[in-house]
Amino acid sequence: MNDGVDIRKSAYFRFYAELNDFIPGSRKQRSFKHSFKTPVTVRELLESFGVPLSEVDLVLSNGEPVDLSYMVQEEDNISVYPVFETLDISPVKITNKPPLRVTKFILDAHLGKLAKYLRMLGFDTLYDNDFKDPEIISIAASQHRIILTRDKVLLKSKEVNYGYYVRAIEKHEQLREVVKKFDLNSQFKSFSRCMTCNSLLEQVEKNKIKLMVDEDTFRIFKEFYLCKNCKKVYWKGSHFLRMEKMIRDLCD
Repeated sequence: MNDGVDIRKSAYFRFYAELNDFIPGSRKQRSFKHSFKTPVTVRELLESFGVPLSEVDLVLSNGEPVDLSYMVQEEDNISVYPVFETLDISPVKITNKPPLRVTKFILDAHLGKLAKYLRMLGFDTLYDNDFKDPEIISIAASQHRIILTRDKVLLKSKEVNYGYYVRAIEKHEQLREVVKKFDLNSQFKSFSRCMTCNSLLEQVEKNKIKLMVDEDTFRIFKEFYLCKNCKKVYWKGSHFLRMEKMIRDLCD
């Protein structure tokens, strides 16, 4: 008597947009047939494909939304979509993750330059070159932070709720990619946070930082900002103008 266990069946899968970065070349941007042993859930098959669940927000089976516990059937047409940051798909999305009221990040060791740029735009961004993967995952979960990483393996952890694999290699392109992906333009609070330690900056009276900057800087500039954590002083010099132009370009 057949008990329905370990029967081999086939279904069709199609991954959309950036999810194709996790799929072998022969299966990118196209529908492909995949054989599997039943019973098996969508979750199990996505994990077998190497697609991080933290980057998946919508799964359709034969045009109807299903959750990750859905048992894949013979000849199903499964469509898998990434997280929609700018569209409201709450009626059909598969995840039950609570919305993040404040956009905060934690970055792995590969993204030190990006961390500084995100802080420059005013985003609460944790980064430490010594962070280990379990520590990143734990901090992200407890503090409701989005993990940004160049490590695909990190995002495959079942404990990751919010994560994104940064595709770009060059630091400026990484910043543009993240700003676009998370629709961050309206949240910019530029030069409100220390690029070195992530603490908030405070505008201070000029005389209070006289001994903390060189004489020419003190004489030329009028406005100064202090990080009370690491004691770094900021002023709107030529570096500020270059960064300000970069921000304008991002907004455009």
